[in-house]
Parts: sequence; structure tokens; C-alpha cells
Amino acid sequence: MAILEKRYFTIGMAGHIDHGKTSLTKALTNVDTDRLKEEKERQISIELGFAPLYEDNEIQISVIDVPGHERFIRQMIAGVAGIDLVVLVVAADEGVMPQTREHLDILKFLGVKTGIVAISKIDRVEEEFIELVKDDILEELTGTVFEDAPFVLVDSLSKKGIGEIKELIIKSLKGQEMRDAKGAFRLPIDQVFTVKGQGTVVRGTVYEGTVEEGQVLKIMPKGLEVRARQIQVHHKPAQKGYAGQRTAINLSGISKEDVERGDVLVSSEHFIVTKTFDVAIRMVEDLDHIVKQRMPIKLHIGTTDVMGRIVFFDRNEILEENGEILCQLRLEEEILTKRGDRFILRRPSPQETIGGGWVIDPRGNKYRFGNQTIEELEKKKVGSPKERITAALIEAKSLPINELIQRTSLDEETITEHLAAEEFVYYNGKEYSLQLVINSIEEDIFDRLQDFHQANSMKIGINKAMLLQSMQNRFPKALLDYVVENGISNQIFKRKEQFVSLAAFIPHVPKSWAKRTENMLLELKKDGLTVRYLKDYFSTAGIPDTIEADLTHFLDDQELIVQLDAQFAYDWEVFTAAVDKLRSLTGSEFEVGVAKVVLGLSRKYMIPFLEKLDGLGLTKRVENKRVWKN
Repeated sequence: MAILEKRYFTIGMAGHIDHGKTSLTKALTNVDTDRLKEEKERQISIELGFAPLYEDNEIQISVIDVPGHERFIRQMIAGVAGIDLVVLVVAADEGVMPQTREHLDILKFLGVKTGIVAISKIDRVEEEFIELVKDDILEELTGTVFEDAPFVLVDSLSKKGIGEIKELIIKSLKGQEMRDAKGAFRLPIDQVFTVKGQGTVVRGTVYEGTVEEGQVLKIMPKGLEVRARQIQVHHKPAQKGYAGQRTAINLSGISKEDVERGDVLVSSEHFIVTKTFDVAIRMVEDLDHIVKQRMPIKLHIGTTDVMGRIVFFDRNEILEENGEILCQLRLEEEILTKRGDRFILRRPSPQETIGGGWVIDPRGNKYRFGNQTIEELEKKKVGSPKERITAALIEAKSLPINELIQRTSLDEETITEHLAAEEFVYYNGKEYSLQLVINSIEEDIFDRLQDFHQANSMKIGINKAMLLQSMQNRFPKALLDYVVENGISNQIFKRKEQFVSLAAFIPHVPKSWAKRTENMLLELKKDGLTVRYLKDYFSTAGIPDTIEADLTHFLDDQELIVQLDAQFAYDWEVFTAAVDKLRSLTGSEFEVGVAKVVLGLSRKYMIPFLEKLDGLGLTKRVENKRVWKN
């Protein structure tokens, strides 16, 4: 019998102030989540309250009691951002109120899909009135996530309906998928405190992944490295924390002053820290004020809130809009986020929720105003995992797996699965590229070499370092190097020393100068060992100064001449014959005077000739003699 993997969920209580969320939480869990002195005095929730609701071999459920008062909307968003099911609490004696509606908007924008409506305080009203309240609530919930949600009548004091709603919560979550436990660990921090003798403790809902005791983590966006000294789930020690759990982690290597609500605890570098990102947003149905281009907004994402501006590419203002808007957010401070993260947008003054949405691309660029940008954002928005990987590699040309995870917001397992396709290429033991990118680079190099050969037919090729440097502004050097070496292996290119050429290319003298070069070589050969200055031969043959250097290098490289120095050169056959003669008529060593006699050369030729022998490694000078080398 297969063992089912345990799943972890967090549910939230939402609704207007004083509609009984905290009382319902206490009735369900026997935990009073109002723990602050001022909460007790004012009888309202200020901070997020947490309690364990249920646990068996299959699932574990925690509850967040969310503040309802409009002044504490920040805490409300921070709490709801990590939940899997919402219980919307509406008091029977008041019905739907302003904060109820705002909470509904927030839940919609945050993508919460599962809900239960709890009509609370039913002992305060007559049964007939409850039916009117029900109808009122149904009308308000039309078009929201709660439109088809089940209703439960409860009273926290008499415990009416408590067993029913608890059973309904458990049943709903047992049929629901839990958050991703396979990805990299991420916990947006919503509470920071110290425990005497233990140090700094952070708490939050694990968005994804798992964390273990002793694991090295990072506090982002600050980049501070810490270690998970101890883990607790609802005040009980745990070896691990899982996606969906309310988890407290005792951190070593950091003080309470170094970390704050809104920071994010992560296990990898895969997450992106950004100030500019592309988003898809929707506005609330009844905007009280016009939303203008580049107007200040307050972004609530995860457990953080930060000021920024909204940038449109297809409009300058919004008064009424029911559809999705593709735009960009530019923040005043860096945050950590990934594709798919949900957020809320609020107007800082007057304070009100204006909309919300999700992150399309955490790496936003600067775009032009117009439909072309909207079309590009649309492509980004609807892209499949494979399309997102392809788009990232088209943009960057080459990426290691960790950067692919960052840019696509996909987990490693999904990316690795898609990278097995033939259009992706793994090279240098650590990076990926696209076959189409490699083909493009190969074609570019081919064209560059072909153009070079046409303009410089006497040169054997381009210096590889110079070739790569000329393309490094568009492609990573490691990828260019791979394409060249791969091209050599496939006999598209070839290399001689540090020079690269097309495989089929053979250096040659341009046709226009071929006959004159032939005449020059005949003259040089005819003069034997008593040659004129090399420049004289070029001049006599009518070869221009502009190609002298290249032609000399070509003839020397092709072993048609041997250049003694900048002034003199011998025909190759004349030179080799002279070397053979000198070797045959001398012993293992000889002096300059002996060589002059054997070859009949004056000092003007003799010294460059002997230095050439040394340079070619045929002889070695020892004091005033030359010693033949094998």
C-alpha cells in the first residue's frame, strides 16, 4: 500500500472588523489569537494571529486570523498572501460591510480560489432575518470567488455550527493540492522576535519548498547568510518545515535589528531581487479616483509593502476598466519575487485598494510606449514553460541552470525535463544555449571568415582571440569559443596555430597579382645567394607597397621564400640547398669564416643567414662558433 505524502495547508479568516473572526478561530482551535495587550483592550486584532486547527496522517491545517480594520490592511494582505482557503466571516446582525468588500477584492487579486462563507453571531438575530442576510450576502458575492462557496451558520459562543464548518474545511483541503514542496525554499517573514537564550526568531508561512534544521539560508533582499538553528511548527520542535506550514525558525548569525517583516528567507540564489518588473493587473470595479500614468502606488507583495510607480504602455489613465492590463511597476526599493507571484496595489493617499495582479517577468526592461510592447508582454504572459525557457535563452544566448530558474520562475525539475529536447544544447559542463542561437553564431563566423578570406586571400585566417572579441558584445565568450571548437570538430572551420579559417580555404595570391609575383620569384631564384633588397624585387615586378607586407608573409608561410630579415630574402630552394651544402662541408661545428668560404658570401649576407639558421633551430651559437643541432 502506497504511503501518502503528508500535506500542509494554512487557511485564513477574513471579513469586517468585529464580525467575529477571532472568536470563530478560538472556537475552532481553542486558541485566543489576540495576544497583544492593546488587542485585548481594544478588542480588535492588530497583528496576525495563528493557531493549529487540525492534523492527521494526511494533512495539517493552520489558521490565520486576519485584522479587519482598514488601518491594518497591510497585515491583512501579509496574512492572506500565503493561504490556501479563506473563511469569509459576515456577522448576521450587520451583513456585508465596507471592509468585507475590500477583503473580497484583495482575495480575488491574490488568486485565492477556495472559500467558505461563515455567517456568524446567529444567536443575535431571528431566523427569518438570517435568510435576508443570506440573500444580501449572495448578491454581494456574485462574480467573486465566494459566488458558489458553501454557507455555514455559526455562533462562536454557543458553538453552533463549529463542528460543521471544521468538517467542511477539512473536506475541502483534503481534495486540494498543496503548495510546491519540491522547489527552492521561500518564506516571506511576517514576524520577527527574540527568545531569551535563543536569539532571533522569524515566522511566516512557507510559500514553497522545505527547510531543515542546520540548513544555510539567506535573508533577501539584504543578502545576509544565516543558519536555521531550530524549527518550530505551532510551538512544537520540528526537523523540517514544509510548504503550506506556519513555521518559526530560530536563526543564528543575525540580530533582530538586521531583519524585518517583509524580508524573505530563501535557500537558493534562484530568486530575483528587482525594482522593475512586468505585471498583469486588474482594477477594482468602482474606482473612486482616476489612476494616472506613473502615479505613486503602494505595492503589497508577500509580507512586504513598498512605494513605487505604475507605468502603462497603451494608455495614460484609467477610470474604469474590467479587463486585464499589461504594464510595469517601478519601485523605490528592491524586493524579491518570481513569475506568478500575486500582489495588491493601493493608493497611498487617499488610502484605498485600486487593484492587483501577478508578476509576468521579474526582470522588467525599459520599453517604448505602444502596441508593440503590449504584444511582447502578451507573449511573455501566455508562454508555456518551454516557450519561457526558449525566450530566456534567446535574450541571454546562454545561461546556467540557476539563472534559467531565476528568469523563468520554473523549478529545476521542470526546466531539466524541457532542456532534454534537441533544440537545447548543453556545453562547457555548466551552461545551456539554443541550437538556433548556435547555428546563428556559426553562420555569422562563417560569413566573417569568408569576407576576411576575400579581402585577405594571402592570410591563413583570423586570430581566434580577435575573432571572438569582435562578437563578444552580442554573445558570451564561452559560447563563442564552443561554436568555434565545435565547428572545427565538424570540419566547418580549421585552425593553424592561433589562426582560424574556413575548412576549405587555401591561402593564395590574388589573381590580379599572381603573374607579377611569379616573375618576382623567378628573379629572386635567378640571383641565388647574392640577392638585392627584397623591396627592389617587388618594385621591379610592379607590386604595390600596400600588399608587400602581406605578400612577403604569405610567400614565407608557403615556403616559397625564406625571409632573412626585413631587407633580404632567399628563394626557398636556394636557401635549403645552401644549408645542405654548409652542413655537408663542415663538421659538428664551424666558425663564420669557414661558412663565408663554403658559401662564398660577404658579411652583408652571412650574418643574417647564420642568424636565420639559429632562428630555425638548425644551429646554436656558442661563443664565436655555430654548433649544428640534430
